[in-house]
Amino acid sequence: MSAATLREFDLANPEEHAPAVDAILGANPFVGISARDVLASLGQFLRNVAAHPDQFRSRTSGFLLDLMEVAAGTSEIKPEANDRRFADPAFVENPLFRRMMQSYLAWRSAMHDLVGLSTETVAGDDWKLPAQERFAVTLLTEALAPTNTLLGNPAALKRAFDTAGRSLVEGFRNYVNDLLTNGGMPSQVDKRPYEVGRNLAVTPGAVVHRGKLCELIQYKPATAQVYERPVMLVPPEINKFYVMDLAPKRSFTEYAVAHGLQFFTVSWRNPGPEDRAMGLDDYVNACKEASAIVTAVTGSPDLNLVGVCAGGITSSLLLGHLAASGDRRVNAATLIVTMLDSSEPSMTGMFANEESVALAIEESHRKGVLDAGSLARTFAWMRPNDLVWHYWINNYLMGLDPAPFDILFWNADSTNLPAKLHAGFLEIMLRNPLIKADAIKALGTPINLRNVDCDMYVLAGQTDHICPWRACYRASRLFGGRTEFVMSGSGHVQSLVCPPANFKAKYFTNPGAGSDPDGWLKSATEHKGTWWDNWLEWIEKRSGDKRPAPAALGGGGYEAIEPAPGRYVHKRA
Repeated sequence: MSAATLREFDLANPEEHAPAVDAILGANPFVGISARDVLASLGQFLRNVAAHPDQFRSRTSGFLLDLMEVAAGTSEIKPEANDRRFADPAFVENPLFRRMMQSYLAWRSAMHDLVGLSTETVAGDDWKLPAQERFAVTLLTEALAPTNTLLGNPAALKRAFDTAGRSLVEGFRNYVNDLLTNGGMPSQVDKRPYEVGRNLAVTPGAVVHRGKLCELIQYKPATAQVYERPVMLVPPEINKFYVMDLAPKRSFTEYAVAHGLQFFTVSWRNPGPEDRAMGLDDYVNACKEASAIVTAVTGSPDLNLVGVCAGGITSSLLLGHLAASGDRRVNAATLIVTMLDSSEPSMTGMFANEESVALAIEESHRKGVLDAGSLARTFAWMRPNDLVWHYWINNYLMGLDPAPFDILFWNADSTNLPAKLHAGFLEIMLRNPLIKADAIKALGTPINLRNVDCDMYVLAGQTDHICPWRACYRASRLFGGRTEFVMSGSGHVQSLVCPPANFKAKYFTNPGAGSDPDGWLKSATEHKGTWWDNWLEWIEKRSGDKRPAPAALGGGGYEAIEPAPGRYVHKRA
C-alpha cells in the first residue's frame, strides 16, 4: 500500500479506509486470552500432528513440491483477494519478492492444513478445541509474514528511500510513544480530531437523572410533533453509549429524533475498584429505574426498549423480570447484535471453559474491575492482521500516523466492568442459562424468556464474528411474542453504525421464520439500504399516536440537570 493511500482518508466514508472496523470486538465482556492459552493450544496442535505421522508426511511432501515450484518460478500461488498485505506491485514484478510471498503463503497454507489434520477426530459438538488450535496457528503464521519486517516490505523500503530515512525515524518515534502510552500496542486511531460533546455525541438533549450507576439522557425533539410512546436505549456496559450517537449524519440517535421519536438513552458511569460488588442485579435495577423515569417524564404508561450488545443481555434480563412480575411497562423491544445463546461457535466463547472463566473472575475480583483498556489490547490479537499488523506496518515501518476514525475513537474510549458484573456475564456465557426456563434469576425472579410476550425486533450482522448471526437468530426464537428477525449485511460494529448515506448497506428480511436459520436466509429477501429504515417503520407502528412535542426537557418531577452528553461519558477508564 503506497504512502499516499495510507495518508489519504475520506472522512465522509471512513469505513473504506479502516480495515479494523469489521474486526474490533466492540462491547463484549468475554473471557480474555493469555499467552499461556496460546502456548497450550500450540502444544496440543503439535501433539495431534505427531499422532498422525503418515498424514503429516503426505502433507509435508505437498509443501515441499510447492517450494520447488516457487524456486523454479512456475508457482501459481497467489494471495487471497482480500489479503492487502501483498498489494504492492513488487510482489508481482520482482522475482525475489514474488518468491518470498509465495514461499510464505505455501507455508501458511500447509500449517493450516495441519490444523485440519490435528482436529479431524474431534467430536462435532466440541468446536472449542479446533478453534483454539486454529487461532494459535493463525497468530504464529500472521506474525511471521514477511510484510511485517522492513526488508520484506517493498512499500516500506521505497518510502524509507524516498524520505531519506525520515520515515524510519518517525516510525521509531511512533513505536516509543506507543510503548509509553498504549501498552506497547500500535495505535489504531488518530484521536486528535475528536472530542465527545464537540463533534461526537452532539445530538441536543439533557441529563434528567443521575444515579450511582448511570445517567439518563433525554433528547430534544427535532419535530413539531412526536410519537407519544418513548424509546429508551440501553447501551453496552463496557463501552460508552455514543456508538449510537456518533458524528452528525452517522448517529442512530439523531436519526430517531429526526423522525419524531421521543428518545432516551442510558449513559453508564465508569466504575472503579470501589464498585466491585455491583452485579447484574444492580444494572438490571438501574435500567428498571430509568424506565420508570422515562414514563414519568413523558406521561406515557409504557415505552419501547432498545438493547445493544451486552446491553441487550441486560435488557433481556429486565424483560424476563418484568414478565415474571406482571409488569407491562415495556410495549415492544429491540435487540441489536445480542447473543443470548452461547452454544454457537464464536470468537467470544472460544476460550470460555471452567478453568479460564474461573481465572478471569479471580483476576477481576483481585483488581475490583475488569480493566477494559488492557482487555482491548489483548483482544486485538483476535484479529491480528486487521488490528495489530496493519498498524504495525503503517505506524512503524511506514512512519505514518493512524487515520482518524470515529468508531475506532469510540472503541478506544472503553469502560471498566465491576468484578461482580464481569462474573455475571461470564457465567451466562459459560452456563448458557437464558435458553432454559428458570435457570437464572434477576432481581429475585426466575427468568423465562418465553414469558416475554411483547413484540420483538432482533437484528444480527451477517459477517459478525463476535455475535454470529445464527446465534442471534436462535435468540429471536427464545421469546414468546411476535418477533421480527432482520439481518444486516455487515459486521458487528458496522451493523450499529449504518446511516442512510452508506451506499453499501443492505439487509435481509423474511417474515416466514422457522427454526432453521439457514432455511430463513435461503428464502430471505435482500434490501438495499440501511436496516434503520426498516426498524423505523416497525417502531413507528408501535409508538402510538402523535402529539405536540414538549416545549422543555424533563417533567414528572425530573428536570434537566445539565446538557447532553452529560458527565459520566467523559470519565476515562
